[in-house]
Amino acid sequence: MSEAERADRKDPAHRVSVEDIRALAGPSTPHFALQIRNRIATLIERLPAGDPARVEGERQIVRLTELAGYTGDPRGPGPASPGLRRDDSPD
Repeated sequence: MSEAERADRKDPAHRVSVEDIRALAGPSTPHFALQIRNRIATLIERLPAGDPARVEGERQIVRLTELAGYTGDPRGPGPASPGLRRDDSPD
């Protein structure tokens, strides 16, 4: 995945829609979340505050930033499986 955008979305005549934002953000995974976040930010940067596509884009940017897992695995460090030990468990 790259941060390159589809030519039709880059066309100045193209009106960025909520559907455009959702199409980009929907299939996101932690591995690609930051690239998708950047693509959305580029799409909405010229939209006025309050534009529905900008509002959705900003909401998705927050979600994608969290999904990227700046603080580690989003599933958390939960308990080890039965019979196994976590690396950070005391001996």
